[in-house]
Amino acid sequence: MRMPGQTTTPAPEAWSIPRGLIVLLAVAAAVVSIGGMKAFAGVIGPLFLALMLTIAVQPVQTWAQRRGWPAWAGMVLGFTAVMLILVGLGGALALSAFQLASQLPQYSDKLNELLDHLRDGLAAAGVSDEQIQKALQSIDVNKLVGYLDELLGGVLGVFSNLFFVVALLLFMAVDGMSIRQRMSVVTRERPAIAHALTEFALGTRKYLVVSTVFGAIVAVLDGGALWLLGVPLPLLWALLSFITNYIPNIGFIIGVIPPALLALLDGGPGLMIWVIVIYSVINFVIQSIIQPKFVGDAVGLSVTLTFLSLVFWSWVLGGLGAILAVPLTLLVKALLIDIDPSTRWVDVLIGAPLTRAEKDEQAAAEPPAGGAPAPGTP
Repeated sequence: MRMPGQTTTPAPEAWSIPRGLIVLLAVAAAVVSIGGMKAFAGVIGPLFLALMLTIAVQPVQTWAQRRGWPAWAGMVLGFTAVMLILVGLGGALALSAFQLASQLPQYSDKLNELLDHLRDGLAAAGVSDEQIQKALQSIDVNKLVGYLDELLGGVLGVFSNLFFVVALLLFMAVDGMSIRQRMSVVTRERPAIAHALTEFALGTRKYLVVSTVFGAIVAVLDGGALWLLGVPLPLLWALLSFITNYIPNIGFIIGVIPPALLALLDGGPGLMIWVIVIYSVINFVIQSIIQPKFVGDAVGLSVTLTFLSLVFWSWVLGGLGAILAVPLTLLVKALLIDIDPSTRWVDVLIGAPLTRAEKDEQAAAEPPAGGAPAPGTP
């Protein structure tokens, strides 16, 4: 009770950090984190590749456990499946890349002949000799080999450090024997975190399955077309088409450039045009018409965000970052957005457009105009 003449001391106001300062701190933390990832790209890339492969074969362990097999049996099956993928793909790439490096020098005379024709055409168009020399002095078969080596270096670099990747896969496979029990505890204690991790695993696995199936189809068709056209090393270019199918938006362009250039050196401009046309038709029909009808959107990311993730992760992790751009973005999304129920509304802004079935489901869930409940609802 306040006595007459006694004044009350106002309660101190709760101190809070200004929203602008929070944004600045978040940006600073992001810059430091990105710098750290770029500095340790040689470790983070293989680590995340091992995680993706472990997630891809986790259903094998789950299938074995449901059949009553020992946990170690499922672990051995999953680890063996991953090793077959790594050894088969890495061996085929290494052998094909060696064949390419040994054959390209044979086309030096053909390249010089093409350059002479190009030089004559530019001179006839009124271009000075100095400008022609400056434009063509950097074109060399050896540099073409270097560009192709750099293109495949991000993938082959992982296989050069195969012991590290295999060790990670083995440890993750052992941990995968008890992942169901661990996730049940997380679901009980922190359901939001369990939801985010589960959505990340499901989205990543769906993306890998879709990209693998349709990448294999594209690789077979591209390789068969190159073999019929007589383009050298069709197996290498088929493997390149398969790998670049994991690169969103621009994977097709990366995959068509090397065989088109080799077709130019081997058979002239006509063969190069045929390669470009056939690649374009195959990839357009499969990736733009057939694939969406069967699988729809595989990961729930908008086209703009997918392209930006490709640019960002390529800059941070190199060639391997381009291949793993979508799964890496799904992991960041799970840790920063899906993990907090109050921020999941961001999915509406960064996700892919709703399908017709999703729109119909959403319309059925909304009450009709006027606030009256929908028929059949209490």
